[in-house]
Amino acid sequence: MSQDDTSAIPKSNRRSLLRRALGGASAGIGLWAWRGPEALGWFSSADVADRELIIRNLVPLDAETPLTSLGSWITPNDLFFKRSHFVEPAILPEPWRLEIKGLVDRPVSLALDDLAEMEQVTRPVVLQCAGNGRGLFRPNIPGIPWAKGAVGNAEWTGVRLVDLLERAGVQGGARHVHLLGADTPPHPKTPAFFRSIPLAKAIDPMTMVATHMNGEPLPHLHGGPLRLIVPCWTANHSLKWLREITLADEEAPGFYQRTGYRIPRELAPPGSWIEDPEGELLPVTAMNVKSLVTSPGEGQRLTSGRVDVRGVAWTGPGRITGVDVSIDGEAWQPATLDGPDVEGSWRTWNLAWDASPGSHTIRVRATDSHGESQPEQSPWNRSGYLWNAIESIAVEVA
Repeated sequence: MSQDDTSAIPKSNRRSLLRRALGGASAGIGLWAWRGPEALGWFSSADVADRELIIRNLVPLDAETPLTSLGSWITPNDLFFKRSHFVEPAILPEPWRLEIKGLVDRPVSLALDDLAEMEQVTRPVVLQCAGNGRGLFRPNIPGIPWAKGAVGNAEWTGVRLVDLLERAGVQGGARHVHLLGADTPPHPKTPAFFRSIPLAKAIDPMTMVATHMNGEPLPHLHGGPLRLIVPCWTANHSLKWLREITLADEEAPGFYQRTGYRIPRELAPPGSWIEDPEGELLPVTAMNVKSLVTSPGEGQRLTSGRVDVRGVAWTGPGRITGVDVSIDGEAWQPATLDGPDVEGSWRTWNLAWDASPGSHTIRVRATDSHGESQPEQSPWNRSGYLWNAIESIAVEVA
């Protein structure tokens, strides 16, 4: 059975496997609905009660959130999307330790209690899979076929990474911070998920090592007990089950840093699988500006009269400065931005619409403080990264 082919597993067994995989997650998850890799349909609001997450892959577990469950400023832990490259590591009986080594003056080994004694910080941060939206590219692109829900906004609590690095003493030749988690590849020939970030990003006071998520100890499936959180960058940098931090003069070796999570400087036309071998591949780092409609849902039947159109919008470095809505191609109208305005987090927004009977298309575009707005068409790349086309849904009004 391939990684994305679980059709041979009886539905009752799939649910049992998922419950075991979730371990100590909230009992409010209820029954999980299997959605095959090809499924890109959306849940209506009536479906959400018993279909909490859309399963894109079973082993390891990859699951996204229905858009109608993303309307609040904070995404609950049990509704937060789940993405893993390998099966989550077993919780070992010995105490968890974080090693800091390499180009440092004082290599250190820290227990969770050591981190708890340091200054704690809490900040809301959006995490979004770099491939969120991959399933929307045409022609189709291999890989986890995420639709739009591989994203969430949570409050993370922990220790600033710069404080940990200062404790070890960074040497002058250090330029990159290598990161390794406890999840291991399934086969000796499979490359480890070994990543790095530039030192300049590591010492940004927003970058942190989290021990808690939304006020609770960091859930195991979300990287507990330790996860790096890199605000404004795609979630592949926010490495889970963090075990080792190594200071080095070059970026990390290996597939997931030198080959994976890269796009060409000059984006190719749709369907161009063979790229110029001399062309420069750039790492995927900052998120781009993006918005979602969380209410009403795709295809939902509405009653004529006032309809509150709501959603969320976020970007990479910077802030959301505006969200505009167009109904059936008419002039763009500014929506009202709600909630806290915090860099690295998202904004909620709403617009009152006087809906008339018939079929309607709602389009939404966000703009950030750098003047960037969502494009009509997201640039195609063969890895399916950074989809951010103008949001569009269809509804029926009775």
